[in-house]
Amino acid sequence: MIPRRTLLSLLVGALSAASLPALAQQSPFDLGPEQPGRIRADEDPAAIAAVPKGFKFVEPGVLTVGISPGGPPLTTYATDAKTVVGADPDFAQLIADSLGLKLNLVPLAWADWPLGLTSGKYDAVISNVGVTEQRKEKFDFSTYRLGLHGFFVKADSKVTSIKEPKDAAGLSFSVGGGTNQERILLEWSKQNVAAGLKPLELQLFDDEAARLVALRGGRVDVVVQPHAQLVFIAARDKDIKRIGTLSAGWPLKSDVAITTRKGSGLVDALTLATNNLIRSGKYRQALARWGIEEEAVERSETNPPGLPKY
Repeated sequence: MIPRRTLLSLLVGALSAASLPALAQQSPFDLGPEQPGRIRADEDPAAIAAVPKGFKFVEPGVLTVGISPGGPPLTTYATDAKTVVGADPDFAQLIADSLGLKLNLVPLAWADWPLGLTSGKYDAVISNVGVTEQRKEKFDFSTYRLGLHGFFVKADSKVTSIKEPKDAAGLSFSVGGGTNQERILLEWSKQNVAAGLKPLELQLFDDEAARLVALRGGRVDVVVQPHAQLVFIAARDKDIKRIGTLSAGWPLKSDVAITTRKGSGLVDALTLATNNLIRSGKYRQALARWGIEEEAVERSETNPPGLPKY
């Protein structure tokens, strides 16, 4: 029997695939399966040498990567409804190139990545996985992006910048109920009140469409949700704009990382390859292709401090 959570994820994927033709027509990015603009890299001898002798890849000569097609611009299905494209697939290709390997992307339901990785189905997972102290008990991490939320407003809004709690005083926000964004904004509001400033007004919605309707209809001043999603919507619809970003782990830094089995030995090679891609400029080119340069890291780290359990 298929677990209910996996079945729901597969149904969502099927529905997303069914809407691909319309999505592709509206997309500001190339969602075709051929991906002629994908950035490629040369082999990296240092990174190849850092792979432990005797390390057994799932398939010889191939980097097998688990990846969840959650939506553009990070990862989605191409117009053929089977090829996975986006910023994370592009980064996975750069890593495979650096290690002198072919790339095999294996689509998965995001909730299933831990079991798939520990059971040896994949060499690595590159799918917007954040570093947490709890996950570090079972997995190794090589960071490659910042975990950010975005503050977006209507294109004609008079609100121009949000960088800290005082900038948000008195504004109304559309946010997902029970999310990390809600937790952060409630703390910002508390700080503002303590400082004699106006609180934030939060309107909670369960889905993205409702949050955007509230913004476009003038019921709220700002929408807050994961940054990359809003980058895509802003580029596609051209009626909203970014006025700031926020660490997904505020007040702590939030890192997104390549994830491997704890102690597998592959993590050092992946961190080295990522840092060499950063130095070469290929890394930023790949992010820029999908409009998420804001999420670039200056340096990849192995197993940095992770977010605590809230």
